[in-house]
Amino acid sequence: MKSKAKVVVVGGGVVGVSALYHLAKKGWSDVVLVERKELTSGSTWHAAGLLPLFNMSYSVGQLHKYAVNLYKKLEEETGKNVGFSVVSNIRLASTKDRMDEYHQYAGVAKTIGVDVKFLTPQQVKEIWPLCHTDDLVGAIQHPEDGYIQPADLTQALATGARNMGAEIYRNTTVLAMKQNKDGWVVETDKGSIECEHIISCSGNFARQTGKMVGLDIPVIPVEHQYIVTEPHPEIQKRKKDGLPEMGVLRDSDSRWYMREEAGGLILGPYEDGAPACYVNGPSKDSEYELFQEDLDRLAPHIEGAIHRVPAFGEVGVKKVYNGAICYTPDGNPIVGPAWGLKNFWINEGHSFGITAAGGAGWQLAEWIVDGEPTIDMLGVEPRRYGDYCSKSYLKAKNEEAYSHVFITHYPDEERPAARPLRTSPCYERMKDLGAVFGQKFGWERPNFFATDGMEQKDDWSFRRSKWFEAIKKECQNVKQNVGLLDMTAFAKCRIKGPKAEEFLDFLVANKLPKKIGRINLCHALNTKGGVHSEFTIMKEAENSYYLVSAGSNLRLDHDWIQKWMPTDGSVTFQDLTNSTGVLVVAGPKARQLMEKVSTDDFSNENFKWLTAKNVDIGYAPVNAMRVNFVGELGWELHHPIEYQNHIFDKLMEAGKDLGIKPFGIRAMNSLRLEKSYKLVGTEMSIEYSPYESGLDRFIHPNKGNFIGLEALNKWREKGFDNKLVTLEVHNTEDADVLGNNPIYKDDKVIGRATGGEYGFRLDKSIALAMVKPEMANVGEKLKVDILGKIYDATVMDESPYDAENKLLRA
Repeated sequence: MKSKAKVVVVGGGVVGVSALYHLAKKGWSDVVLVERKELTSGSTWHAAGLLPLFNMSYSVGQLHKYAVNLYKKLEEETGKNVGFSVVSNIRLASTKDRMDEYHQYAGVAKTIGVDVKFLTPQQVKEIWPLCHTDDLVGAIQHPEDGYIQPADLTQALATGARNMGAEIYRNTTVLAMKQNKDGWVVETDKGSIECEHIISCSGNFARQTGKMVGLDIPVIPVEHQYIVTEPHPEIQKRKKDGLPEMGVLRDSDSRWYMREEAGGLILGPYEDGAPACYVNGPSKDSEYELFQEDLDRLAPHIEGAIHRVPAFGEVGVKKVYNGAICYTPDGNPIVGPAWGLKNFWINEGHSFGITAAGGAGWQLAEWIVDGEPTIDMLGVEPRRYGDYCSKSYLKAKNEEAYSHVFITHYPDEERPAARPLRTSPCYERMKDLGAVFGQKFGWERPNFFATDGMEQKDDWSFRRSKWFEAIKKECQNVKQNVGLLDMTAFAKCRIKGPKAEEFLDFLVANKLPKKIGRINLCHALNTKGGVHSEFTIMKEAENSYYLVSAGSNLRLDHDWIQKWMPTDGSVTFQDLTNSTGVLVVAGPKARQLMEKVSTDDFSNENFKWLTAKNVDIGYAPVNAMRVNFVGELGWELHHPIEYQNHIFDKLMEAGKDLGIKPFGIRAMNSLRLEKSYKLVGTEMSIEYSPYESGLDRFIHPNKGNFIGLEALNKWREKGFDNKLVTLEVHNTEDADVLGNNPIYKDDKVIGRATGGEYGFRLDKSIALAMVKPEMANVGEKLKVDILGKIYDATVMDESPYDAENKLLRA
């Protein structure tokens, strides 16, 4: 066994072997994989081998697309048959909502180049004659999809990796992993390996692997059962007659998949009540392990399968597999760098590991070898979770994620398990005022307020739902009076020290605020010049800065800061998120409100836009920052969190005569779109340069060196492929752009929407979109797909509401 290597991959399932293969393919041949038993002896061996391209996530969709294309070429490259049956897959729909989901997904698929066909019930019957179709609304089909033999795929990837110089050590147990000054030492029962990088691909052992290096990896497996039947005469006859295999069938509304297997059928349900397993990790002897089956749990799905495919009820059960599949709270894997550690990489939580393995290995190799991924990986980022993910939280959320695999994934879906968990002090006050909450990074935040007799519950849809009218009132009140918004979930930190200014100047592309009390919006680029993070930075004292960023990106943003910080103690980092609350007041009467609750001077002459002052509200100390994300006169009120309810009560009492009303995140989204305000992960991304995202005024290439500057200059010389535009979408009736909608010019896809909503101040349906630069001129006529229907759209001026910011500066 080698004593030194560039990378050690821990875990020999398909996910780990793919990571090894892709590193070798990138030219890093000095890489090894360590597997405690045999390759595929964990979850890979009992996987059903399906390759579902369907995924509402832009990130995961690209990983799956890459994997399917790779697997088709592997036999030619390695000489190993991977058992890829390209039989297509069909997803059935029994409801209008389900067809809306398919139309939304088809838009995502179109923007990443995945072929999706819509089928009528009759066409389903022609492809799947054993299927009962009378009660179907329709279906979609992926013609290039199918299933694969997991063990054969793993061995092919292993052969490919070995052929390129990688080494695999089977029956070798990792005992410990320790950092040293040069990197890592992986201690095994066969000796130690020094390396620069470690990739954790340990599947069911993820939490034990993480514990070795002090990480609480948010993965716990859930039991998944599937049934293999005896052969059916009709299926055997089809094969004898030379008819094609019927493909993978998914009845989304009955929550199962089915495919042919050796003349019979496989049925895989996703039931309620499937328990988490290996909560404390598998035993050290675990290998090719299955659990006792529980067919009673599957009874409703078996009945649904017999209804849909009567032949399924006509054959006996040959075998029931019940094995562990890893899950995360949202069901997407975690692929990327660990937080707080250098060169430790996580590739875990793969509930659809056969499908995702190829793409995850590809992007990890790009990230490790070249320093950055090539596609936006926010949907699978390990740092999208925080330390609120306790073991009991994970158990509840991962069981929920399993049971939600086949539910309709509405864009406004909010899952209920393990909530409420993190609440700001004013949570109960907001609730009493009608708040309907959503969750972000564990925090409860009002999505909207149910008023005027509306039931205090959410109403999910791909179209305008009951909350459409509620947020209309909230937006109109912000425009006419004053609104109050709880943004306590913001990520907040303090950077200070003798080299704080020098460090932050290198971290971000904008100039830092020079005067105490000044505020600048600043973007941290990655090393390839894409947008990694967005910070509001306020200079609070000499060598001390207060940074605010998106609450959902807390671990991502704070880890990025700390990984670039000097290690000589000249700069310190303090996380203020949990100790600091934030309430936002916005609207034309915001100044009147502030003057009623405080003795401080809020006049425009004394308190200009983009400045901050320490003030009192009632008896409480507040850092009032004259910024907001809705485009009206207003302040963000940052305060020690223990004063929040005092501040909240003072504002609500004083604002009665001014028409104060609370508003939620969904109204904020409508308001920000009318201002063309951008979000990280949609309008801003590592895939786009800041110039493509319209951030020109925040980028100062001549200020001195900063992260990504050299790459950004090269990118600018080469030219840009995209330009962010604001669109008015015409003649909408009951649906608006949701994001990832294809944008057309002359029947050709020339871009994709990044977000959209109805703009109530403008009384227009608004979308932001990335399009080809030549299509970005104001007045350009384009078309956009909303749930399968094509609408006319026109490019507008940026910030169509109050373009000159007169209201903000009032």
